[in-house]
Amino acid sequence: MADTTVAAPAPDQADQADIADGAAAAAERAFRLPVAAVIAAGLVLVAVALFSLASGAAGLPVRGVLTALVDRAPLLEVDSSLTDRQAAILFQIRLPRLVLGLLVGASLGMAGAAYQGVFRNPLADPYLLGVSAGAGLGAVLAFGFGLDLGWGPFGAVPMAAFAGSVLAVTASAAIARGSWSSPATLLLAGVAMAALFSAAQTYALQRLDETQAREVLSWLFGQLNTSGWDQIGIVGPYVGVCGLVLFAHRRHLDVLRVGDAEARSVGLDPARTRLVVVVAASLMTAAAVSVSGLIAFVGLVVPHVVRLLVSHSYRVVVPLSALAGAAFLAFVDVGARTLVAPSELPVGVITAFVGAPFFALVLRRSRPVAM
Repeated sequence: MADTTVAAPAPDQADQADIADGAAAAAERAFRLPVAAVIAAGLVLVAVALFSLASGAAGLPVRGVLTALVDRAPLLEVDSSLTDRQAAILFQIRLPRLVLGLLVGASLGMAGAAYQGVFRNPLADPYLLGVSAGAGLGAVLAFGFGLDLGWGPFGAVPMAAFAGSVLAVTASAAIARGSWSSPATLLLAGVAMAALFSAAQTYALQRLDETQAREVLSWLFGQLNTSGWDQIGIVGPYVGVCGLVLFAHRRHLDVLRVGDAEARSVGLDPARTRLVVVVAASLMTAAAVSVSGLIAFVGLVVPHVVRLLVSHSYRVVVPLSALAGAAFLAFVDVGARTLVAPSELPVGVITAFVGAPFFALVLRRSRPVAM
């Protein structure tokens, strides 16, 4: 019997081009920054900022806060309902603290996402390469042993903490020299340096008297105390420059997810990309830690929440982690200022209390996280 099967006609070049264009468009849509998520995160950030400015021992009306802020804008003049005392509280105390919290939260959130992408490790956080241990050692030396690295308006403790953080990361990179193509080697080098600097920090703490040790521990637990805009001048430039670097490399982190061989096949240098991302994320984290102390869980939890709720693509995770981290830390700081008023809780303690159970709940109720 003759075979009557009719072969399907092969697609012509036009059909193949249409298929390729459709696949490319689908891939682009999958990795495009979702406008709705960005708008939602921005609205949440604005709402949290207003809530933070209005909350405190001296309650301020939201309408008065809005009109006062608009009145300070260039070329705008609006009658504010705030008294002179309320305006002083808003612009000299709460607004600098809010801006500091937003910058620190954005730094930790974005740096955490970058570290998780570079190391392809869901447990990576901004303190992985010894930033926290180096900052702690620098703060101990500044508080108790008179190490004065202050420069201009910048105090000795922030500058010593920043120097310690940079020293720890530099030592980790030096140990892993030539191994930027191996994230595991760099990670282990960071663990070793963190242990070394932590040991030095513990030894230095034992040499302090009770008052000095209490001051150091208060700093180590995390705080956003600021009496002006000087500390913002430390962290602001690093957030701006390093944040732009990480934003520009967010697509490269997606390429690294598929492996170094595949990354090289599309023209990406994995070692160079890791070097640039790690340096930018580490400098930004060091600047944030130098003015706020050690605030746990922001850099670990925030990228995971963004990844679980919005997208796994680092094109989305990196920028949204900055917005979500800023909003999260500003909201937590309200609790730090008001829960035990007139006293104040360390911000790092609250982030740990809030972040750890929430993180555990999210992971338990979700499917495994794809890195």
